[in-house]
Amino acid sequence: MYHTIGLGNPQPEAQPKYAVAMLIGAAVGFGVFMLGSSPAVSNYVRSAPVSAVTKVHPTPMLGLRDNIAQKSSTVEQSLSWQPLSGMPSAEQVQASKPLAPVGAFLAGCLLAVAGLALKWKPRVQPAAPMPVWDDFIALATIGGTEELTEVPPVIGLNPDPNSIHRRMEAMLRAGQDKICKAIEECDGGAKFRADAWMRAGSEHAGGGGVSRVMANGKVWEKAGVNLSVVWGKMPAEALPAATEKAADYLKNMGLKAGEPVPFFVAGLSCVMHPRNPHCPTMHFNYRYFELDANNWWFAGGTDITPAYLDLEDMKHFHGSYKKICDKYDKDFYPTFKKNADEYFLIKHRGETRGLGGIFFDDLNDRDPDTLFKFAEECLMNVTTAYVPIIEKHKNDPFTEEQKRWQLLRRGRYAEFNLVYDRGTIFGLKAGGRIESILMTIPETARWEYNHKPAPGSEEEKIMKYFQKPGEWV
Repeated sequence: MYHTIGLGNPQPEAQPKYAVAMLIGAAVGFGVFMLGSSPAVSNYVRSAPVSAVTKVHPTPMLGLRDNIAQKSSTVEQSLSWQPLSGMPSAEQVQASKPLAPVGAFLAGCLLAVAGLALKWKPRVQPAAPMPVWDDFIALATIGGTEELTEVPPVIGLNPDPNSIHRRMEAMLRAGQDKICKAIEECDGGAKFRADAWMRAGSEHAGGGGVSRVMANGKVWEKAGVNLSVVWGKMPAEALPAATEKAADYLKNMGLKAGEPVPFFVAGLSCVMHPRNPHCPTMHFNYRYFELDANNWWFAGGTDITPAYLDLEDMKHFHGSYKKICDKYDKDFYPTFKKNADEYFLIKHRGETRGLGGIFFDDLNDRDPDTLFKFAEECLMNVTTAYVPIIEKHKNDPFTEEQKRWQLLRRGRYAEFNLVYDRGTIFGLKAGGRIESILMTIPETARWEYNHKPAPGSEEEKIMKYFQKPGEWV
């Protein structure tokens, strides 16, 4: 979710023009003085009690004193009016009349003084809101970007090629190259377009990325693989949006309230939307997040979203990731699968976006080299887990009804990304690089009022798994 943190400092305004302010106050007082001295006012005051008691509304005073006096006299004669007990007589009102304009004049002067006091009072000028981010892709583009004509060989500034920063960038670039090449070969026609960009930040913010997007392919309607390597400083209040362990990290770093938090993030994200309804959509995201040498974590995962169920495909996809997870920890796969089923839930529909995969965050429970290798194997497994499924189904025949169902499921995909996906929501609100943020949205989708799959149909078969996630391996 997007928040803003407003910071402000008292900024005294320009010195007021004292003479003008005093003249305005004097004019107000003098005007009331003259109004209070008018005989018309005296008559009007005198007639007002009659009107209040009898609920007779006097003629509005338009400066015609004779008319007002005549009206007052008529009412008094017809009702034989006598002052109520406790009310001042006309003579008392006339006797007190000279004091009223003096008080009015003083009141006008007091108003002028009050105005000066308000002008002197410093006003807090709110600073521009600072973004609170919860996804590195959205974070990467805050503050604007500058398009580059060439892809830089290295984005990070760390001069040590063996540092975790440089190794992570190199690993993600290798994964981007491998996946794009495999997808191009599978498509047999379209090529990825590469766009490089750099952050238009300050001395405390830097980095950039490489976006590769394929459109109008034979197999894929839209496919994108985006690399981001960024660094800078964030307010401490923003860290909880990036990690659930924010309090622990801040305590470990010994930061005080209000101190900025340094960060480095490198990540690769991807989404693939095939044309054929029998070919599933696939998404992945792998990243490394670091605050300092002792406070860091890995995060990511891969998930699949078919429109039609093929049990063998699901066993292959989930099985390939379970095999990798089991190499490092037998608890990884069941834990990360559960995470994916819970995260990709479309709450207002009561169904999942797809058929899951693995999803992990704040992973730092063992040495960074081990977790680096785990993340690397998961990333490089994307082609093994996904491309064979596409090759199997890319030439399958399909009907208009099956295409319609695929578009309905893409509508669900768009709903999740625009309503629940943290990175998409934040990026749109914070003014990030729109092309990178909306890369995950399919080009075509469909919504129908109260649509329900026919009983016993293939659509109903897979819908049951969207409503209650299954176990595939």
